[in-house]
Amino acid sequence: MGDTPGRGGAQRTCPHKPGRSEKYELRPEGPTVMGSLAYREGLEDEEKNSGFTWEVKANSRAYNSRFKEKAFLCWQRPKYKTNIIHTAKYNFFSFLPLNLCEQFRRMSNLYFLLIIILQSIPEISTLPWFTLFAPLVCLLVIRATRDLMDDIGRHRSDRVVNNRPCQVLVGKSFRWKRWKNLCVGDVVCLRRDNIVPADLLLLASTEPSSLCYVETADIDGETNLKFRQAPMVTHHELNNVKKMASFQGKVVCEEPNSRMHQFVGCLEWMGRKYPLDIGNILLRGCKIRNTDTCYGLVIYAGGWMDGGFDTKIMRNCGKIHLKRTKLDLLINRLVIMIFVSLVLISAALTVGFWYKVKEFKTKHHYVAAKHARTVATESFFIFWGFLILLSVMVPMAMFIMAEFIYLGNSVFINWDTQMYYEPKDMPAKARSTSLNDQLGQVEYIFSDKTGTLTQNIMTFKKCCINGVLYGGPAHALTAPQESPYLWNKFSDGKLPFHNAELLQAVRGNKDKMVREFWRLLAICHTVMQTAGPAPRPPPPPDQLLYQAASPDEEALVTAARNFGYVFLARTQDSITVMELGEERVYQVLAMMDFNSVRKRMSVLVRDPEGSIYLYTKGADTVIFERLRKKGVMEWTTEDILASLAEQTLRTLCLAYKEVDKDAYEQWHQRHQEASLLLQNRAHALHQLYEEMEQNLQLLGATAIEDRLQDGVPETIQCLKQGNIKVWVLTGDKQETAVNIGFACQLLSENMLILEEKEITRILEAYWESNNNLLGKNCLKKRFLPQVKMAMVINGDFLDQLLLSLRKEPRALVQSADADAEEPWQEPGERRTDFLQARRLSLMWRSLGTQLRSTGLASPDQKARARESPEMRRERAFVELASRCQAVICCRVTPKQKALIVALVKKYQHVVTLAVGDGANDVNMIKTADIGVGLAGQEGMQATQNSDYVLAQFCFLQRLLLVHGRWSYLRVCKFLRYFIYKTLASMMAQVWFAFYSGFTAQPLYEGWFLALFNLLYTTLPVLYIGLFEQDVSAEQSLKLPELYIVGQKDELFNYWVFLQAVAHGMGTSLVNFFMTLWVCRDSGGPVIFGDYQSFAEVVALSGLLSVTMEVILILKYWTVLFVLAVLLSLCLYILVTWASQSFWLFKLSPKTFPFLYADRNVLSQSPILLVILVNVSLNTLPVLAFRLIHQTLKKPRPKEEEEAPSEELVTPEPMPYIHRESRGRRSSYAFSHREGYADLITQGTSLRKPPGVNSDMLTEQKVPSDEELPPSFEELPWYSRRMSFLGRKRHQHRGKVSSEDMQPTTVSLEKELELPEEEELGPPPTDTSSTLVEVTPLSTEESSAYELPMEVEPGPEEGQPAVPSGDQVPPNRAEQPPLPEKDQ
Repeated sequence: MGDTPGRGGAQRTCPHKPGRSEKYELRPEGPTVMGSLAYREGLEDEEKNSGFTWEVKANSRAYNSRFKEKAFLCWQRPKYKTNIIHTAKYNFFSFLPLNLCEQFRRMSNLYFLLIIILQSIPEISTLPWFTLFAPLVCLLVIRATRDLMDDIGRHRSDRVVNNRPCQVLVGKSFRWKRWKNLCVGDVVCLRRDNIVPADLLLLASTEPSSLCYVETADIDGETNLKFRQAPMVTHHELNNVKKMASFQGKVVCEEPNSRMHQFVGCLEWMGRKYPLDIGNILLRGCKIRNTDTCYGLVIYAGGWMDGGFDTKIMRNCGKIHLKRTKLDLLINRLVIMIFVSLVLISAALTVGFWYKVKEFKTKHHYVAAKHARTVATESFFIFWGFLILLSVMVPMAMFIMAEFIYLGNSVFINWDTQMYYEPKDMPAKARSTSLNDQLGQVEYIFSDKTGTLTQNIMTFKKCCINGVLYGGPAHALTAPQESPYLWNKFSDGKLPFHNAELLQAVRGNKDKMVREFWRLLAICHTVMQTAGPAPRPPPPPDQLLYQAASPDEEALVTAARNFGYVFLARTQDSITVMELGEERVYQVLAMMDFNSVRKRMSVLVRDPEGSIYLYTKGADTVIFERLRKKGVMEWTTEDILASLAEQTLRTLCLAYKEVDKDAYEQWHQRHQEASLLLQNRAHALHQLYEEMEQNLQLLGATAIEDRLQDGVPETIQCLKQGNIKVWVLTGDKQETAVNIGFACQLLSENMLILEEKEITRILEAYWESNNNLLGKNCLKKRFLPQVKMAMVINGDFLDQLLLSLRKEPRALVQSADADAEEPWQEPGERRTDFLQARRLSLMWRSLGTQLRSTGLASPDQKARARESPEMRRERAFVELASRCQAVICCRVTPKQKALIVALVKKYQHVVTLAVGDGANDVNMIKTADIGVGLAGQEGMQATQNSDYVLAQFCFLQRLLLVHGRWSYLRVCKFLRYFIYKTLASMMAQVWFAFYSGFTAQPLYEGWFLALFNLLYTTLPVLYIGLFEQDVSAEQSLKLPELYIVGQKDELFNYWVFLQAVAHGMGTSLVNFFMTLWVCRDSGGPVIFGDYQSFAEVVALSGLLSVTMEVILILKYWTVLFVLAVLLSLCLYILVTWASQSFWLFKLSPKTFPFLYADRNVLSQSPILLVILVNVSLNTLPVLAFRLIHQTLKKPRPKEEEEAPSEELVTPEPMPYIHRESRGRRSSYAFSHREGYADLITQGTSLRKPPGVNSDMLTEQKVPSDEELPPSFEELPWYSRRMSFLGRKRHQHRGKVSSEDMQPTTVSLEKELELPEEEELGPPPTDTSSTLVEVTPLSTEESSAYELPMEVEPGPEEGQPAVPSGDQVPPNRAEQPPLPEKDQ
């Protein structure tokens, strides 16, 4: 970016069609005259656009506060929000109503509430109302406490963020304030490693040309630096605090939106308008890197008002959703079914009572006086009485015990030492206790890449020079004990690459190819050396620091540095390299920048001897096309590249050639003419670059490892065997993401990879054929068994394809990414892409004809025909993607990540899991059914918003296949058994009604009813829910196919529920009618035909039958289970003995009416035989049926399993699909960004040498946000005061000499004010200081508190000093100087 007048940051071209949404193209590399002139003509069109209604005036809160927006009816609220963020669900006032509302969305809670209301009516009550009310309150309190604890964590996180300090311009000075006190229009000062507090317009910085380097890992996952530039007018004019304070510019731009990479607006100042785009904006969440100080104007604040955010990152964070499991939703529906069934049963029994009471009154007219009510009235009350009596069919104990089971399984996750990561001292943590069973039903995993699959560490692994590979397996086994680079004083000692043969060749300096290889790596790059330009003498090795735009470039330049080819410094037209101790200066004649279309970078230099050389590095696919010859060395190198691709290393090919001086002069002349073109300049330059980059001599290739986290390939492979599909959603570039896809075995060489053009053709063929190709099984049966497919798409493609789920209008700017625009393509590329897409289209059309002719179209075609075109497009896309074995989405924003998850949930109805480690993953984590946060290096935002926290991606395998499957198994078995035992015991109440005159009289003793679920059967059920296992953890990991059972809901569904109901009803029928049959017409001393004895026999038969059932279904026997069964039976004996004792009967005969009933029954051996017969009839047939069923059960056919396996099928060769010659896959991947070469050649990013007016920082440094305390009130020096402060200015390396620095005395004019006045003191200062004058404090001022402020450490200092108790901050910090106008 040059200093062209009127040029503001990154350039955008004018719209070609006025009156429509403008289309701008980001051009960070430099200005063109056409861009500046033509944009003025488009400003009027922009103002007419309804989207440009956001006006912000600098340093004028009064002006900005005048803007209002309609809230409700006539009430208006401020349009511009504060910077306070609220991500929590509840506050003090809303917690109780909102939480109760959420809880009563469960039908079970509504059911229990209805029963409690009925029980409170004396006329129909059969049980006291508090017997159900107390458990319901307990259940609500347990769940509310769990939700409250989760929300308290969110409030704490919000408080930490809102209380971060930053410097804000107040009056004529910068003062410390909290983030939450920022307002739109404020001017903010930021320093190195600070996090941007709001969306800012960059006004100026201390870097040359007001550049500012930022890291956007929290936004798009990329750790390579990006540059932003202030508008040239503010860079020149706002060069001191006084001018900054008087700045009254107005920004007119688009309304807040979620488009992370797009911004359109203009700056109105001094009667002129200056264009603004995303190249001028610092987004909230970015981190300032390699920039000492920068200044910005708040455009969008991150605040919250009625659920809305203005900053782009907060608009991408999404809302907190109430997550409920599939089993929870199923139980909801089952409760409704049971309730309807109970109503019908109660109505049927009431009809029986109607006829029975009429018959009774007819036969026994003498008792009619006691029945004063009419038959209809009594029937009405009997109906409700039956409903209350049968309400135990939905036992509240089941829901209370389920909460303890969920809690216990969460504790087991926390206690699992196999998921403990010792390097970070980080165990696994279940932050949600209600989703454990759903961990066993996951079908789709959506994963971030950077920091989740990878460690984001680039390592120089291998290299190939002149056809010889260095760095094979042999050298890894013979790694030296000490560094072999000690001979090189510039070596950093951190290079893990060691090869004695290569080192000998380098030091011998006889092999020209080796020399040119390392020379290319030291020259052909855009790395900056931070120790200053062209040092004389060279800087000490410990001060030689590199500032790279990508970790790849830094790894390559660092490798060359360790091998003796040291990049020292660069100027606008030269580069200085130390070659094996000899300093050489090369004149840079041209830099041909890298971009995603060229896939290469070239540097044209003149060496000290006067020869001209072109050095090129790039993708093998483009380098090999431009070689002068292809001999044995080239073919050998290509074979080595194929081997490196199999090892999933990121490769670059290196080539060079000597350029004839006359040819260069002619080329240079044409290059100058092309640079001045007003139209088609980029195309003309690309053609010239193409002309120069021909007839190259191949030097070799480099191989860099983007190190994966431990166990990632094995984990993904295991998950795929468990029929879990893994999709990678990343903000990184396509080549990098695909390379990682191969590295982690998500992609394989025999997969057909569908990209955007092919997908578009496929969908077009689907629409044009008017045939539903995407039925449930037609694609899989007809096509996929023969070819394994994967899909690779980017965010722009998603934005164009998927519309119906977006809640905001289409983008005003269609594309703001220069890499995505691709205005120019390599020769022949367009035709090749067209032919490939055409063949795919014809293939899918022929497939559609086959499906139509065989009648395999989806039966719900008419229903889908009623869908909107957008929904049909989305459904077709999701169905196509679901047929792929892997999907990789590149260059996607946080909101697009959430959109993809929502699409899969919407159309596939499956359980989804999202895993990520940064703030850019929060929306995706919230949207998925299960969110997993990795404790990464991008902050704790992901973990704070997740349901589960892990330290490594590989732990996901154990979380799902072991804990998830066990939890699902336990909960399903617990639910089935609980339903069975409830019906087995309680359905006898229904049968008894037929023999009690339909009077709703309970069969069992009241204490048996109350304690059956609470004591007598509780412990075995809890054991099932907490400890049941079908196979061990090791077997679960070895047999991931077992996981498919949960995905298909096989262990608990409507059919399993009906089986449990039938089983329970059968048990109750046997217990009731066998006992009734035996006791009927019996006489003599052994008789149990009385009501109490009959009830005891049925109750004991039911208890023993359900106990035998739990013994039969349990697969994991331990001593604990035996104790649980024995203890449950002992509790029954003790409680029954006590409740039927004579002394309790004397206390309350109505409460304890069953006097010695159990003792009388158990003392008779024939009665014991009846109980034994009942238990045997309930157990033996069921046991025999299960054995026969297990014997006859056929094993699951492999073809029916949906778990894809790499070994199942091998696709037939399809030559027209191959994208590379000789079938070799390119492993090229390079995370670089276009624009840095022009910054260097124009001198925009270069610092001036000492003695020249330089943009430098002489002020203290603010600590990074990670070092800031979570709350200032908690600091030990919170309210301490000092009487003086010393300050020392430290020399800035490579900028000024020590003689230029003089001690300065600052007068402290006014103490900082209270935080209630929305200001903070600065962080702590260094203890080494010079004396500073102090003005007396007034009484009112002395009541305020301040915060110490750190001083930027000098070269001799390591870390900022810890504040001591007697340190005092200044009441007004010395203002940091602003960049002066370039001379």
